[in-house]
Amino acid sequence: MTSHTLNELIAEGVRGRYILVRSDLNVPLDGSTVTDDGRIKASLPVIEKLSDAGARVLVTAHLGRPKGAPEAKYSLKPAVARLAELAPFKVRLAEDTVGDSAKELAGSLDDGDVLVLENVRFDARETSKDDAERGAFADELVALTGDNGAFVDDAFGAVHRKHASVYDVATRLPSYQGDLVHTEVEVLRKLTTDTQRPYVVVLGGSKVSDKLAVIDNLLGKADTILVGGGMLFTFLAASGYKVAGSLLEADQIPVVQDYLKRASDAGTAFVVPTDVVVASRFAADAEHEVVAADAIEDSSFGAAGIGLDIGPVSAAAFAEQIKAAKTVFWNGPMGVFEFEAFSAGTRAIAQALTETPAFTVVGGGDSAAAVRTLGFEDSQFGHISTGGGASLEYLEGKDLPGLSVLDR
Repeated sequence: MTSHTLNELIAEGVRGRYILVRSDLNVPLDGSTVTDDGRIKASLPVIEKLSDAGARVLVTAHLGRPKGAPEAKYSLKPAVARLAELAPFKVRLAEDTVGDSAKELAGSLDDGDVLVLENVRFDARETSKDDAERGAFADELVALTGDNGAFVDDAFGAVHRKHASVYDVATRLPSYQGDLVHTEVEVLRKLTTDTQRPYVVVLGGSKVSDKLAVIDNLLGKADTILVGGGMLFTFLAASGYKVAGSLLEADQIPVVQDYLKRASDAGTAFVVPTDVVVASRFAADAEHEVVAADAIEDSSFGAAGIGLDIGPVSAAAFAEQIKAAKTVFWNGPMGVFEFEAFSAGTRAIAQALTETPAFTVVGGGDSAAAVRTLGFEDSQFGHISTGGGASLEYLEGKDLPGLSVLDR
């Protein structure tokens, strides 16, 4: 089965109807300031399209991980303020999700108006594992839409969650795939079926344990997997090298060794850095030097040295692999990009992605934050996903509840 699209909904007619839209406004904040508005910008087109068509739009979203009750630091106020700055229409925020404020403001909407409900995770039922509890919360959300409502899921970053505002409302209302979700699925499908080769995958981030399932599913599909970030040190240890004080998941060494063997049999090549940047401590101003990856303990810092980035030789070699590819998927920074001294590896990967003729996908999360922090524009890449965890789970071949429920 295939999902119904937003265009189908609009063709049916939405003027005067309440349309519940699940958006992704889960953005990073510095106090009350949005530091990366990528997800807000990505959410805007669907809301605007519905508003222009005369719908009365009710937006649900989450921010952070509140513990099932209101917490000021997780309010959607900063995100909605930024949305209002970007939007060509008026946006209001309810003081609650399904309480008196939400009901009163929803009831006062005119055609084309937009109301954002406060953080759905302020209600413990949103993330409950109990179907009845989630269902009760979903019923209250659906009640706000009246007798002729519909649901549009446009929050790709949440489709891997079986939550009330993502999954359960879709079982209670005519449901449609938002344009953002549709685009994300189409892009990721290109990474799993009929992929143009050579297919190069760049994996970074802190823990190899977070990437095991996606690595497993990529064996035999990807031609090359370039390994960076904190996870590279577990790969080095699996090859018998000492990594000093660098991040190491010792319990994953046998797993990595098994993957290295299976990859060879499957025709997928793992490429691990030959040089790394080692620091005296984890700090932006730490002393640091470049050493061979097989001689980390020979650095000036001895057994206390901490690897915080891939080295320049490896960065250049990775860039050449990327430039020769036809498809590239990147998930996870190569080093501690937040510290200028250890951002060169991540910058080199981002730069290579902007220069390759390949179809390129940046897999959300820290990778998306990195390219923006380092001054790159979204338009320089084929696609920047809004879903870090969701992107990985899609590539792992997992069933994503928020997608499968739309295929009804």
